[in-house]
Amino acid sequence: MKQKILIVDDEYGIVDMMKSYFQARYEVLTAYSGKEALEKAARNPELILLDINMPEMDGLAVCRRLREYISCPILFLTARVESADKISGFQAGADDYIVKPFDLEELGARVDAHLRREKRREKCMTVRFFGELAIDYSARTVAAGCEPVALSKREFDIVELLSLNEGQVFGRERIYETVWGIDGEGSSDTVMEHIRKIRAKLGAHTLHNYIETVWGCGYKWNG
Repeated sequence: MKQKILIVDDEYGIVDMMKSYFQARYEVLTAYSGKEALEKAARNPELILLDINMPEMDGLAVCRRLREYISCPILFLTARVESADKISGFQAGADDYIVKPFDLEELGARVDAHLRREKRREKCMTVRFFGELAIDYSARTVAAGCEPVALSKREFDIVELLSLNEGQVFGRERIYETVWGIDGEGSSDTVMEHIRKIRAKLGAHTLHNYIETVWGCGYKWNG
């Protein structure tokens, strides 16, 4: 699925030019006023190209309003070149400032760079590293070094619960209720067997004991 960008400018020719350039790589939404930009932003674009000089509601006002509920990169397009104008733009919540007239190839490179940065940021939020271990919570995978560790759904659920709460002790009953649910057909003894299997699978790749037993209490993640 293509990433989505929103182009906002009251000059139809500029919008058409940018749309023609970007539509081969991205899904392109367009708006020709501040009000329309706010409406189109509800479709969750991954990046917004926003003109400052627009009638009724200018780009600065639009940006401030958008920043109340979206965090995607916003790149201002403007003929303004004064430092004070740039500062106002960044204070309104912009991520970059493109001065008109601009080179389409440079604009495209900046858009690509911002979207790559967003992907890296999102990836960092879903992957955590514990020594040799990398846990991708989005993809639900675990790797030790470059080697994948094959965990079942329940095994990963246990790893996820413990690793996202590193250092916190979870009793068997609590783990069972969290992973299997209160209506699970079994007992907390099942947790012991699953943790034994997880330890064996991790132990095939690393000597570090990631799941530590707290005697009389339960288990905790030892990253």
